[in-house]
Amino acid sequence: MSLLGDLGGVRDAVGRALFGLVAGPDGADNRARIHDTPGPRWFADDSPIRRVHADASMFVGGLRALLFQSLHPLAMAGVAEHSDYRGDPWGRLQRTSTFLAVTTFGTEADAQRAVDKVRGIHRRVHGVAPDGTPYSASDPHLLEWVHIAEVDSFLLAHQRYGADPLDQDGRDGYVADAARVAEALGVTDPPRTEQQLRERISSYRPELRGTTSARDAARFLLLTPPLPLVARAPYGVLAATAVSMLPAWARAPLWLPYVPPVEATVIKMAGNVVVGGIRWAMTPARVADESVA
Repeated sequence: MSLLGDLGGVRDAVGRALFGLVAGPDGADNRARIHDTPGPRWFADDSPIRRVHADASMFVGGLRALLFQSLHPLAMAGVAEHSDYRGDPWGRLQRTSTFLAVTTFGTEADAQRAVDKVRGIHRRVHGVAPDGTPYSASDPHLLEWVHIAEVDSFLLAHQRYGADPLDQDGRDGYVADAARVAEALGVTDPPRTEQQLRERISSYRPELRGTTSARDAARFLLLTPPLPLVARAPYGVLAATAVSMLPAWARAPLWLPYVPPVEATVIKMAGNVVVGGIRWAMTPARVADESVA
């Protein structure tokens, strides 16, 4: 077998492992259903949301989103009391990635069914936070925070580590595309431009703070996720990269470090290497039987 063939085999093996981690045991069947089922979609093939959500930068963007979302004490209370993120972190990741895939790439009917299922789950998630404040996952204001923290994270990760970053029109288009899903989930008047997104995040800052549950979740996500030994070093780079994308005001409540010179050099370069490696592994090899020209 040629060296090129060997590399193709490695790529396929790593790609399958990564895909299995984020998509779960039913990932292949779900992918076929999502992409191959005929019918109209919410988003066109050339839409910004498809460009962002298909990119390997989503790996680091998703981790950053979880850290950012945890800063709202009511959102974090819901996660701490109703989510088995410690006992089944990969299951939670797989359900989230499947939802993103269905709503971004699936048929309108499948996308709506996925949204209806999530809204049904949200209706059952309610309680009282440790400070005595009642919360409900169906609250449009709380839903909006989860939405804008996610959109901001995915967009920033794509701008820094995406294969083909968006221009201003594309970034505004991505925020507008994501608003389509947010409205279906129950968000009232989500932002539709990058500037509106920034303004909306700023409006939430008085509500955000670090809680014991948020700091515990950050430690689990960054330091002690259940991973095989071989995956810990690259995951550590992804974790450092996700932290480096948080603004200083968002790190302090989570007791996360802020070292701009290192982040702008070492972590940025390492992040490019790891995200690039994920992109390479997730791209199907088609050259195993070809010779080098």
